[in-house]
Amino acid sequence: MNFDKTVLVTGCAGFIGYHLCKKLIPLKIQVLGIDNLNNYYDKKLKIDRLNRLKSIIKNSNNKWNFIECDICDRDNLNSLFSKFQPQIIIHLAAQAGVRYSIINPNSYINSNLLGFTNLLESVRNNAVENFLYASSSSVYGGNTNIPFSENDNVDHPISLYAATKKANELIAHSYSHLYNIPSTAMRFFTVYGPWGRPDMAPMIFTKAILEKRTLQVFNKGDMQRDFTYIDDVIDIIIKLTGKPATPNLNFDTNNPDPKTSWAPHRIFNIGNSNPIQLMDFIRILEKEIGIEANIEFKEMQAGDVKTTFADTDELENWIGLKPSTNMKDGIKEFIKWYRNYY
Repeated sequence: MNFDKTVLVTGCAGFIGYHLCKKLIPLKIQVLGIDNLNNYYDKKLKIDRLNRLKSIIKNSNNKWNFIECDICDRDNLNSLFSKFQPQIIIHLAAQAGVRYSIINPNSYINSNLLGFTNLLESVRNNAVENFLYASSSSVYGGNTNIPFSENDNVDHPISLYAATKKANELIAHSYSHLYNIPSTAMRFFTVYGPWGRPDMAPMIFTKAILEKRTLQVFNKGDMQRDFTYIDDVIDIIIKLTGKPATPNLNFDTNNPDPKTSWAPHRIFNIGNSNPIQLMDFIRILEKEIGIEANIEFKEMQAGDVKTTFADTDELENWIGLKPSTNMKDGIKEFIKWYRNYY
């Protein structure tokens, strides 16, 4: 990465955003982090992440700024762009969670659609060289053709969260076409690791096992997830910042390629390409924690999918890198952090 650049990270107090900023700050580039610090999950965890980032500043020549800002606030966004003039945008802020979208849809419309468009408006009105944004494996919806490929049709989302992420890809593409903005969609596959989100399976399962509470396992345990370790994800994001999306010069409008375009817009899966059975995942947790889970099998939840499995050939071809951390090694690091933090 060019050290002369200013990088804006939205959602910097979130799980992925925190780890990204932690990696960027020591590089002595100018990093601007924004977050609205909402209470979707424990706000203390977000504050603690930010405090950890502050502790890094002492050795970083003060190349870090945090500003509490909601991307739904267009005027504030415009002011930030005017003041800091970021050239690279890594957009990770969003209302997350598949299940929560069923009970609180407006939060997703506001953040993931209105906020996303506000950010793109700021991008197009400033000299931005590279725009990367978080999409999700959830866009594959009810697709049963595995592994999931960027060439697959993603027109059948089964949750509002997934629909907003698909919409992000469409909106970003239109801006890339209209305003020549290099844009890259990152379809993340179940990211886990230290400082993770409390609403995701690793945290939920670990908490239940340690507290010896009943652990609800959906679809009677017949599920697979392509768990992807956080450090791998961060290395890939940083690689992508150094290689903005470019037009596909061989794009055929009679036979369109979903993952590329005549515009500078690209889509990549970011997953470990090694899905694990949910029950095997629980056994790994049990072994690392040293406590057997008390399991209650439940039916499939609305909006959930049976299997996720990333085909990462396109990513490897683009940057020569893919996630590779072994599940047992990743869980060991996660449990070590969990015991220390909680």
